[in-house]
Amino acid sequence: MYEAGKGVVLPEVVGENPTALLIQNRLPDAIIGATLAVDCPVLTIAPASIVPVCRLVKDAGGFLRLSAVTGVDWWPEEPRFEIVYFLHSPSDSRRLRLSMRVGEREEVPSISSVWRGANWYEREIFDLFGVPFSNHPNLERIMMPPDWEGHPLRKDYPVHGHRYSYQDE
Repeated sequence: MYEAGKGVVLPEVVGENPTALLIQNRLPDAIIGATLAVDCPVLTIAPASIVPVCRLVKDAGGFLRLSAVTGVDWWPEEPRFEIVYFLHSPSDSRRLRLSMRVGEREEVPSISSVWRGANWYEREIFDLFGVPFSNHPNLERIMMPPDWEGHPLRKDYPVHGHRYSYQDE
């Protein structure tokens, strides 16, 4: 449940999590939803707060390792895309997932200033889903050729892909 200006009221199972409490106390409007997955808490973050939250959980929460970043296309739902960050604290083996939903033409702030390894993940999401990342140091295709049209992991991408004639190859 979200109350304007007061952040989210964390569910009981997540409300006792030290990292969720850290974020809630320092950045009260950042968390807009929370659940407990099998392996870790999943905090839904307001897109504008993703960089400060990542910096906070890295510097004060001990999540030094960005394990992965991935995208999900929830088409035809809006907001269409979900970006999920998988974090790990090597000192005590804690895990945390940060998630955010963004619309089709919405830019996502890049977290490559917090974890350099996010650079490649964000390029992959940009290439395969078409989600742009603002302030990214080198946002260009990484999987598909530079002149490729479309984004193959979108649910509205043609199932057969593009038809090519391979007779001349």
